[in-house]
Amino acid sequence: MSFRTFLNALIFAFSAATLFASAPDAIAAPNSYTVTSTDGVRLAVQESGNPNGPPIILVHGLLGSRLNWDAQVRSAELRRYRIITYDLRGHGLSDKPSGPEPYHDGNRWADDLAAVIRGSHARKPVVVGWSLGGVVISNYLAKYGDRAIAGAVYVDGVVELAPDQIVAHADVYRDMNSPDLKTHLDGERTFVGLCFNQRPDADTFARLLANAAMASWDMQKEVPTMTVFAAEGLANARVPLLFIYGGRDALVDTHATLARAAALNPRIVSKVYADSGHAPFIEEAARFDRDLDEFVRSGPTWRPTN
Repeated sequence: MSFRTFLNALIFAFSAATLFASAPDAIAAPNSYTVTSTDGVRLAVQESGNPNGPPIILVHGLLGSRLNWDAQVRSAELRRYRIITYDLRGHGLSDKPSGPEPYHDGNRWADDLAAVIRGSHARKPVVVGWSLGGVVISNYLAKYGDRAIAGAVYVDGVVELAPDQIVAHADVYRDMNSPDLKTHLDGERTFVGLCFNQRPDADTFARLLANAAMASWDMQKEVPTMTVFAAEGLANARVPLLFIYGGRDALVDTHATLARAAALNPRIVSKVYADSGHAPFIEEAARFDRDLDEFVRSGPTWRPTN
């Protein structure tokens, strides 16, 4: 190969790489880092998608991790967005402090979300909370208000830890908190199974079980009595609010929860996926991704990335 031929090939390769990098829907390699919350807890964060796109922060639920959102991270529908996921305290690769206090005080979970927004430099993200993630968003709204976010999506989110809103599974929660390892793990397996009306493939379910096994025991004991500030946070929110719930949820009472949410804030828009259980973003991922995309696009801060 002559030097001129080599040089032309090099210029072509550089030009192609530059063009791809500047494309509005260019997908960056996942970027992992940590942020530190107010009380020193380190949170594992990962970003994917279009680094220049409108940001979406996905907040998983009890016994999960950021891997719960794998379908959204890989979604063609959402590839234009900057997708930010993180592991809640006591979960995944985030710190797992000992004792009850790091988990009982709902303000600390709010501080975590604030730390992720701040540490990621996400401007006006849409925050999406599944299950326990709904509590995190409500507590964030109560403490920090809604000025820093563009909107919120609750996905079978817990509004309040009230008996009429949470389906009773006393034996399951008892087993999850058992000091006996086998009983503990069997309880977690039952809990994960209750998340679905349409169970995912075997590999996905096994990964979700592994998520659960990594979760802090102290956290699991304390979450059922953690402080929740939905009456202050959700009630005063003025940003767009979308509630997506499964019609066959076996963990959260969909009807009672949506009724309570609407009583707190009549501006809420709700959608019920009749055939989904507690995890419609996994059970009906394509439909969920379309609804999330439509919600973000309809927001007041939406700007195309081209």
